[in-house]
Amino acid sequence: MAFIKRKERSKERFSLLLLDLEEYYFEQHTVYHVTTSSAKKRKIRGSLKVCSKSIIFEPEDHVEPILKIPLRDCKKIEAVEEKDQNPFNESKPAGLTILCKQVYLIKENNVVAPYRVERGDSTFLFHLEVSSKTEDVVQTLLQLHRASCLDKLGDQTAMIAANLQSRLARTSFDKNSFQNVSEIPHMECEAEMVTPLVTNPGHVCITDQSLYFQPLNGYPEQVVRIELHRVKQIYKRRHGLRPLGLEVFCTENDFCSDIYLKFYKTSDRNDLYYYIATFLENHMVEHTAESYMLQWQRGHLSNYQYLLHLNNLADRSGNDLSQYPVFPWIIADYNSTELDMMNPATFRDLSKPVGALNKERLERLLSRYRDMPDPRFMYGSHYSSPGYVLFYLVRVAPEHMLCLQNGRYDNADRMFNSIGETWKNCLDGATDFKELIPDFYGNDPSFLLNCLSLDLGKRQGGSSVQDVVLPPWAADASDFLQKSQKALESQYVSEHLHEWIDLVFGFKQKGSEAVAAHNVFHPLTYEGGIDCDSIEDPNEKIAMLIQILEFGQTPTQLFTTPHPQRITPRFQSISRTPSVNTPLNELSPASTSEDSSFEDLTEETRRLAWNNIAKLKLMSTHKIHKEAVTGIAVTRTASSVFTTSQDSTLKMFSRESNGLQRSMSFSNMALSSCLMLPEDKAVVCSSWDNNVYFYSIPFGRRQDTLMGHDDAISKMCWKDNQLYTASWDSTVKVWQCDSADIANNKRCQFQLLAEFEHEAGVRACLSPHMMLTCLSEMTLLFAICLSLSVQQPYPNLCFLHVQVNTINLNPAGTLLVSGTKDGTVTIWDTSSSVQLHQVHCHSGKIHDVAFSPDSRHILSVGEDSCLKVIDVQTGMMISSVQADEEQRCFCWDGNTVLSGGQSGHLQVLDLLSNKVTTRIPGHSGAVTAMWMNEQCSTVITGGEDKQIIFWKLDC
Repeated sequence: MAFIKRKERSKERFSLLLLDLEEYYFEQHTVYHVTTSSAKKRKIRGSLKVCSKSIIFEPEDHVEPILKIPLRDCKKIEAVEEKDQNPFNESKPAGLTILCKQVYLIKENNVVAPYRVERGDSTFLFHLEVSSKTEDVVQTLLQLHRASCLDKLGDQTAMIAANLQSRLARTSFDKNSFQNVSEIPHMECEAEMVTPLVTNPGHVCITDQSLYFQPLNGYPEQVVRIELHRVKQIYKRRHGLRPLGLEVFCTENDFCSDIYLKFYKTSDRNDLYYYIATFLENHMVEHTAESYMLQWQRGHLSNYQYLLHLNNLADRSGNDLSQYPVFPWIIADYNSTELDMMNPATFRDLSKPVGALNKERLERLLSRYRDMPDPRFMYGSHYSSPGYVLFYLVRVAPEHMLCLQNGRYDNADRMFNSIGETWKNCLDGATDFKELIPDFYGNDPSFLLNCLSLDLGKRQGGSSVQDVVLPPWAADASDFLQKSQKALESQYVSEHLHEWIDLVFGFKQKGSEAVAAHNVFHPLTYEGGIDCDSIEDPNEKIAMLIQILEFGQTPTQLFTTPHPQRITPRFQSISRTPSVNTPLNELSPASTSEDSSFEDLTEETRRLAWNNIAKLKLMSTHKIHKEAVTGIAVTRTASSVFTTSQDSTLKMFSRESNGLQRSMSFSNMALSSCLMLPEDKAVVCSSWDNNVYFYSIPFGRRQDTLMGHDDAISKMCWKDNQLYTASWDSTVKVWQCDSADIANNKRCQFQLLAEFEHEAGVRACLSPHMMLTCLSEMTLLFAICLSLSVQQPYPNLCFLHVQVNTINLNPAGTLLVSGTKDGTVTIWDTSSSVQLHQVHCHSGKIHDVAFSPDSRHILSVGEDSCLKVIDVQTGMMISSVQADEEQRCFCWDGNTVLSGGQSGHLQVLDLLSNKVTTRIPGHSGAVTAMWMNEQCSTVITGGEDKQIIFWKLDC
């Protein structure tokens, strides 16, 4: 209701809401309305407003009604001069007479009420205070009168638009309005300031310090100024489904902007946007749907805040009632005396649109849908429109409702009388599918109360429309809002809100998924459903634009894949059915109180460490290799550090003696990684010679060799006596290895348990000059046919393989993620060896991947200098951060990333804000390996400068 609060600041009775929709207010003149009653002449001083479709007289005396005379109802408009028989008297000022068929009387006795219409011929006489302007005013009114009397709406609109453009062309921004004489203007253009149901034309000017809007009519103020340094966010908007809008926010409140502008040219809008964005790039964080999703998933945003952010990103604005923010019905119980938040039946099914909640009604709608010619739709009305918004807000925005409905309120029985009745009608009504607005989950209950003592009519039973009837479980309006807020943030809603987001903002909004979800609305409501600029007939075009604005618009689609579920505590789930997107890995069963206490303490230690990770202090550096360091493994006591290098050696560094203790070489090729086995008895090393080497620490020698790949081994993982090896031969292999045998210096019986094949496609070598890459079974069959047709042998068809560069296991060992040379991340189920998701997210080689501690997300870094966050549940890439340099390795806690870059520096990145918070100088070459202890208080890094560096948290 932010726009209502702004209106309350104005003491004027006149407002642009007295105009018709798509009408402009051009100019005003001080006049005297001359009336004759009982042979007594009265002069009522006031302001005459010249508008594109009407003449409005606002008297200074608030007891007198405002007069609105539609130009189309005028029979005569002319200038007159009062004649005086006495030649010695001064000439009287010229007058303006208007003969009309009907007039609207508004705000009689200064009361907001339906307009009173006086029909029948009436004559009005106005004397202008500046009489010399009378003839000009008359000519303007005659021109606008001719436009209003044209038969076709398109012709009327074109003639009025020509008048408007002429006025804008004859004027320009008044630079005397600059706040500072030193301001340097950058650009000027024409635009309209948008407020609910109203657009106000004028001139825009942007300088090196401020954004200005100067209304053509000087209303409601001579100039609107916004200091650029105060701007927090700017958003491009579509207005009437066209890319013409720009909204500017100077606060963090996504529901209350400082100005909304609609431009006549998209290029003007874009130029202004990029100028402001360039000005703000150093102190304004650009948020995306994915970045907000990550914050919401991890509990840093409430459900309410997240929905507001999504509405904002999807072009929903409090200034545009055809695109007002949309919120879901949450509660389904409006009869009980107590609201049971633990009962799933209390809540609405968020996986279905409102129109599909009643099975019998849905069957009738589907039957009509199946028989309908194209373009087909299931619902004839939308879930959000100006009429629905004002249906809810009529008690606080009566003038908006009167504007929308030509000076009338709706029938008293059709008004917002009861929350329970409204919900029932949304379930059963043949054409009522509306959702709610943010105000139902806010803190201001005034929209539920008739605080303005409005006469909203009487219902059939004779009772007058007063406050909204609340459900039995609400003590009063404030209690209703508090319980609605609690319901919105409840566990059930948190577990299912993503399903509603899929319908309104996500992949079920359009196409076959929308049909399957029974979520198909009229084509005119969708972005791209129609191109108004391509319609040549002006009448059809105007009719289409009005229909779009009044019918409602579907939000801009933000997600094209299933939205991830929120991370919620699992110990108190009240879901009636499993979510469509059930998490791939369930959390561990409840621990004993002793274990839980220890885990809580460890978790708190980690949290504090990550909160202070920017305070890492370099403790010592040691150059122990001749080439780049590739891997780091540390004993449980942290007394010994093992490192591998491209110099083909495994080194053992003693923390106690602070020196190198051992150096081992297994082959003449580079070692690529290493890991420590349980009991600290053996180190496993992978090599570019296709082998894995097991080194016994107590015996100081190579204990075993695993020859398991056809190309270099790049990375390894270990979990529960299973060794996972990734190779450039395109495979990840899983081996059964008994760590007890290795610890006891016994030779191990390596058993291959599974093999994860990474294939990019199929190549058919048809001739020396002819190649075909096949990415599906159909193209494979086609390639085989081509191979036969050119009499080439079938064996010339070969699979294209991609090098697996890195792998990582989730903490439970149930999921594995791999990153390849071609920039693809693949998620695997280790128990079934099934590929769950494959996401091509980097434009080059992936250097490192890792699960978040809760296994909900995966972070990857690549040679394209990007950091990507992928949701494990859906395979959706939910965040992408462009770093200023290539990042080679990292550790993270799910929110904050400590990474090592190409320059040798460490950087701390906050994923929730997508900002690098700290850079820490370290190596003189790229950081190639990183290890962090369980408490997250000690870090060891290795680099291309052949050094290892020990870091300690200094807090």
